[in-house]
Amino acid sequence: MLLKYFYDPRLAHASYLVGCQATGEAIIIDPGRNIEQYITAAEENEMEIVAATETHIHADFVSGGRELSKHVDAKLYLSDEGDKDWKYENLEGYNYQLVYDGDVFKVGNIAIEVMHTPGHTPEHISFLVTDTPNKDAQGENRPLGIFSGDFVFVGDVGRPDLLEEAAGIMGTAEPGARQMFNSLKRFADLPDYVQVWPAHGAGSACGKALGAIPSSTVGYEKLFNWALQIEDEDEFVEALLDGQPEAPVYFAMMKKLNKIGAPILGGLPRPKKLDLVDLKQVLADGAMVIDTRENEMFAVGHIPGTINIPFTSSLESSFTNWAGWFLNYEDPFYLIVDEARLDAAMEGLISIGLDNVGGFFDTTILGEWAHTGNEMQCYEITTPEKVADKVLQNAVTVVDVRGVNEYAEGHIPGAQHYMLGYLLETYQDIPTDKPIVVNCQTGGRSAIGASILQARGVTNVANVMGGYRDWAAANLPISTNGS
Repeated sequence: MLLKYFYDPRLAHASYLVGCQATGEAIIIDPGRNIEQYITAAEENEMEIVAATETHIHADFVSGGRELSKHVDAKLYLSDEGDKDWKYENLEGYNYQLVYDGDVFKVGNIAIEVMHTPGHTPEHISFLVTDTPNKDAQGENRPLGIFSGDFVFVGDVGRPDLLEEAAGIMGTAEPGARQMFNSLKRFADLPDYVQVWPAHGAGSACGKALGAIPSSTVGYEKLFNWALQIEDEDEFVEALLDGQPEAPVYFAMMKKLNKIGAPILGGLPRPKKLDLVDLKQVLADGAMVIDTRENEMFAVGHIPGTINIPFTSSLESSFTNWAGWFLNYEDPFYLIVDEARLDAAMEGLISIGLDNVGGFFDTTILGEWAHTGNEMQCYEITTPEKVADKVLQNAVTVVDVRGVNEYAEGHIPGAQHYMLGYLLETYQDIPTDKPIVVNCQTGGRSAIGASILQARGVTNVANVMGGYRDWAAANLPISTNGS
């Protein structure tokens, strides 16, 4: 048996190729939309991709299952468990099979058993994998591992509140948590040696405390996963629902696209390169223009009306995430990006279904804009030490754009909480009678926040570089929700 691991750090998403070396057949588990990586890996290992499957209707990325089916005629194995609201649709024209708890299908000599594991979502399934030519000393087949999807992670379990938080289906969080409790009982009954291969790693919003190790075992999780230490169901439900991070708004669209099927791309799209005349027009039309340069460069000088979501080698993951928060799926948007980085940016955008890129401007457009007499904007970068006196004298308005749990644990005194993901909708509630300083944990999210406020007409704005981390390190006063 061949097992290959693929990891997209932009989405903390893990997918897998499982191949039978005897027959040359392979299946892809929880594929992302960039299917070329799987096709290349299969070719390099003299494999043919004959099947694809997914553990559930994903909320955080566009599945590549249908893309694979169209491109290489892979058979889709899809869950038909759960309630009527979460059934796959528009499967006409695809080679597919709906599967249920206890079903077994084979890829070459590899047997894959379906295990219904609801909790994260009602239709969620996991896959027990057995390499049938390998038998134990008694001549018995035993499972090698389980593809657990968003059911069990390393050190954590899937959150059950996404249908409620992201898809707006109210009253599903607590029942989902109780389903998760029962699903974990089945998981704990598996042999300790069974390997665990989850669909996400650290940084995913599908859980709250995911480990960074790519795989685990049932036995290890029984010893160290917090969720498997709680025996009382009510206590478990309360613990699981407590402290979950904000669900990105684009999760609702991912659920829809993966349920009905995203458009088949047939390759990475490349938007048209536009010029200065185009830039002036799209800004006049009120279109979203995203400047992808580093936040320090943006702060020094940028085109009025543009929003800064940095896309650098170290910030690819946050670029995709925040693009999903701020951009919609109907209106065209535009990028200011180094042309050499365009394809990488597009990979991130299409991975969450943001196909509606109207065009791009190379970063050289900034020089053209300035040299032809057009106004440039800038905003101040400050530090906790520099701004502390003004904060403590109530001479500025502090806007904290971190998550609600971060804010509750400790914040700058007097700071008003406006979580970054919702800032485009809530910025008008921020009082502007005093200068505004924006802070987060270290200065990255607040830089994006400062760009949003400035693009929406707030002129006197500054970003606190170092953020709450450096504020606390300097032993400056701290407030919590209770003080």
